[in-house]
Amino acid sequence: MFKEISVEKFLLNPPTFFGDDWLTLAVGNETNHNAMTIAWGNIGALWERGTHANRLPTMTCYVRPSRYTKEMMDETEYYTFSGFGTTHKKELGYLGSHSGRDGDKISAAGLTPVFGDETVWFEEAEVVFICRKLYQAPLLESGFVDKELVKFNYPQSDFHEMYIGEIVKVLVKDLEPDNG
Repeated sequence: MFKEISVEKFLLNPPTFFGDDWLTLAVGNETNHNAMTIAWGNIGALWERGTHANRLPTMTCYVRPSRYTKEMMDETEYYTFSGFGTTHKKELGYLGSHSGRDGDKISAAGLTPVFGDETVWFEEAEVVFICRKLYQAPLLESGFVDKELVKFNYPQSDFHEMYIGEIVKVLVKDLEPDNG
């Protein structure tokens, strides 16, 4: 069971949250959904809506063009990031090393999809960010000032697509017993 909290109340260390703990990026509905593991991303505020005081909380992720999840990201408005803390590394490793084109890798990984808010996330997660896509664009080789990054990260020139999403809801695992 999850409960909603305001994005302002959620505290995290982004390098640890993305790089060490890993996340899933999930997209789709009950009929067709997929997920992948991500370890690169950003969280912050970007752009404003209606007034300069209304800064949008955003999360950014990067998806290689070869990923099945990218095809689905291009066709949908909502997607999620699920954080598992330091647990479920084996399951996340499976999601990151298998393609959804080849079968139901979510079931094979042993994760339980939850559907709502026009998207999908996982029951085993500790925190879920539901995002609405605001912007997408490919990373371009010409944009890299540090060319060593290109040599190391893109030897096949398979540059990631960047997706920026507005965080519309944050859900955290509700550990309180329901006494109602």
